[in-house]
Amino acid sequence: MAVSIGSQNEWSRILSSSTIVVADFYADWCGPCKMIAPTFESLATKFSKPGKITFCKVNTDSQQSIASAHGVRAMPTFLIFKNGSVIETIQGANPPALTAAVEKSVKLAGTSAPGASFKTPGRTLGGTGPATTSSRWGGGGGRSLGGSSRFSSFNVLNALLTFFGLYIVSLFSASFQNFDPYKAAENSDFNVHKPRSETFGRDQGSGRPGAAAAARPTNGVKTLADLGGS
Repeated sequence: MAVSIGSQNEWSRILSSSTIVVADFYADWCGPCKMIAPTFESLATKFSKPGKITFCKVNTDSQQSIASAHGVRAMPTFLIFKNGSVIETIQGANPPALTAAVEKSVKLAGTSAPGASFKTPGRTLGGTGPATTSSRWGGGGGRSLGGSSRFSSFNVLNALLTFFGLYIVSLFSASFQNFDPYKAAENSDFNVHKPRSETFGRDQGSGRPGAAAAARPTNGVKTLADLGGS
């Protein structure tokens, strides 16, 4: 809110205690002064900061000495001071020019407009750069929690292929472990030491127990024992 200056001492105190002073030199009978007054009050409400930026209204009829000291001849006249010295002068009811001058002076005071701090890019936890929309789920830019690894469809596919590969290898490993070559050789029909049944252990018609070689099925293949008995 703007401060209405009531004395020279008050004016001097404000000039010396505030980095930026925006002063509206007006008159009650001035139509353009009344027209731009709402703009001035709006800027004062938005940018006023104690000890940094102060908005003042100076009635040129009641404070003629202050107006004369600064060479004010027309109303309205807006003077912007920095550390007690005039840096901007705006004459007439020109809201865009007044707004631009005030915003420029706010930067000189080392402060920013309300909400400006939320316009800078944010950062993600554990990252070093500004976060952007491309940093989501494996995109570039920002870093994810705790490191630089990225979650992507390629990594998912790679993990699935690895899992199924290990699964298939484990199945084959189990099959080979259950396969006993010695047991298979012992149960083979070509094993000469394999016990024969009575049916295959006797020759048809003769009933001789030593004729197992002749009765043993060969499936067209003969062993050394078969050749020896023939």
